[in-house]
Amino acid sequence: METRTPHRILLAAALLAPLAAGAQNLSPSLENGTTGSIATPRPINPAAATTNPSARATQSLNPYLGSVPDGKLVPGVLSLSLDDAIDHGLKFNLGLIDSQQADATVRAQRERALATLLPQISARAQQTYTQLSYTELGLKLPAAAGFQLPPTSGGFGYSDARVRASSPIVNMELIARYKAQKALEAASVLSTKDSRDVVVFAVGAAYFQVVASQARLSTAQSTLASAQELERQVANQFKAELSPEIDTLRAQVELRTAEQRVTDAANDLEKDKLTLDRITGISLDQAWTPSHTYDYSPLPDPGVDAALAPNTRPDVASLKETVAAAQLSVKAEHAQRLPVLSFEGNYGGGGVNPANFNRVYEASARLDVPIFTSGRIRSDIHQAEANLTQRRAEYQDLQGRVAYDVRVAMLDAKASEAGVKVAEANKALAQRALTQSQDRFDNGVTNYLEVVQAQESLEAANENYIASLFSFNVAKISLARALGSSETRIPTFFATR
Repeated sequence: METRTPHRILLAAALLAPLAAGAQNLSPSLENGTTGSIATPRPINPAAATTNPSARATQSLNPYLGSVPDGKLVPGVLSLSLDDAIDHGLKFNLGLIDSQQADATVRAQRERALATLLPQISARAQQTYTQLSYTELGLKLPAAAGFQLPPTSGGFGYSDARVRASSPIVNMELIARYKAQKALEAASVLSTKDSRDVVVFAVGAAYFQVVASQARLSTAQSTLASAQELERQVANQFKAELSPEIDTLRAQVELRTAEQRVTDAANDLEKDKLTLDRITGISLDQAWTPSHTYDYSPLPDPGVDAALAPNTRPDVASLKETVAAAQLSVKAEHAQRLPVLSFEGNYGGGGVNPANFNRVYEASARLDVPIFTSGRIRSDIHQAEANLTQRRAEYQDLQGRVAYDVRVAMLDAKASEAGVKVAEANKALAQRALTQSQDRFDNGVTNYLEVVQAQESLEAANENYIASLFSFNVAKISLARALGSSETRIPTFFATR
């Protein structure tokens, strides 16, 4: 049974890439907030994050980033909560659909294995007309008989209709193979449950990317409003000959830059919405907005769940069932050396024609005993044992990786939580600094540059808070994924219900 951990790593990289890209778009002035220069935002790169040259290749690489489009449109703007997005993703996400169909395939294989242990009944009726060639068969009478056979027998016919039945009576190999398929079916069910956790992680990370982008747009709009007001004040002071023209030019550059940042932020928001649409199956034409801002909420203590995760997480339990299936496969290969007892029989009638049927039947018991197979059974056993050793190693490795995932997720969550608190305090301080700089500028105590620096410091503080809150929210989703059963943990972690 394959684990889906590689998909999860690729998914995290794909979903977190926009955050890194957004951080790269910050100008140096926004990063430190100490210079008076005004940097123009970088041009938009339409080639970034494109699905070219092959959308099919991207889908094959990570189906959890795709979906079956719902196609339903809700009039107006849909208010979409995190729970709604997750529920939609659990219905239409392509990765989960693939997993469910793989589950159905394994179930069919188990049913086929069961069928080999049960009686097989069939019916057959035939009416035959034939003529035999004695010459072709080499039949002839001795010369002493005084006469010869004709060349052919002449045409004749017969009818036969029977019900046939066959069934294994004792076949330890088939019994072991059925038990192995049953264990694989249990593993597949658990693997599908793990796929649901992957979908929850994917939807949650994409949803909070939208929330972060919307917060960035709100920040950019607030900055634009401040730039417009400041540009108006500087223009009035220039007309009153209270400030030099260079301040007016700088204010105009700041205003144009703020306008472009609003455009870029709106563009990023729409692209992030489309990304979530593709993951959840929401129609690309559906207008929607997040229903909540999902501000900071403390991280609940996972308690004993952190210690139990290496044994209870669905993917671990799935691989444990796969190990059990491999053990049963080894038993099945050993069972090839045992005798096999089976039954075959038929019952019906036969005669010249259906009107002259006579009752006919046949019943037989068959015992097959392997004596010499030229090493075939031995090689099958060695192959099954090698597969069992590999599955056991993978199971033990996965237990270690789950324990690692839980610890790393808890460390990231705690660090991100501390970062949110620091960023929130810095944002409040930057707001106070801007207010004081604005008052000093209004009273003629300082010049325009101090206000610009304070605005850039506040914008950088807002960006740091948004990024820290996004990291914290994703860290909580990662912790829910690491602990397993994400569907039941999300409402607790984010108090959504």
